[in-house]
Amino acid sequence: ERRKSMELWDAYDVRGNSLEHTLIRGEEVPAGEYHLVADILARHTDGSFLLTQRDPQKPAFPGCWELSAGGSVLAGETALSGAMRELREETGILAAPEEFVFLDSVRGKTWISDTYALRRDVPLSKIVFQPGETCGARWVNRTAFEKMIAAGEITQPDVQRFRALARIFREYFK
Repeated sequence: ERRKSMELWDAYDVRGNSLEHTLIRGEEVPAGEYHLVADILARHTDGSFLLTQRDPQKPAFPGCWELSAGGSVLAGETALSGAMRELREETGILAAPEEFVFLDSVRGKTWISDTYALRRDVPLSKIVFQPGETCGARWVNRTAFEKMIAAGEITQPDVQRFRALARIFREYFK
């Protein structure tokens, strides 16, 4: 009964193979095990990309801007279905699987993060925020984004992601 109310993640090995059991969010991830994270970068046809602002009540990086929608993939989801859910929850943007372009996979200490791109023109007035998660959105070009990094307005994980994926970003955000 307790497990029903908790967020469960599927467990994976270092290569992304299922370990056939679940992990509980908030509990320590055993050494050598990982959970999936999905991130989505939304690009406008004018070349800008969508930033979302973290809710000021979030414990990590309150009020900072993020380059992506995303989060942990729930037990039973694929990285892509998790990406679709996170995008819908955090922005209200609905997208079909075929609209996503896989960009890269990065492994951290306890997670494997798959990053997807989506080309979509959405007026800011149509972005729907997720209470407790997101509270703002803006479309920015690369120059404005780099100025926001310099000003400390972007979350540190997204600054690291931006630097790690710099070549891919240059190609995608031309």
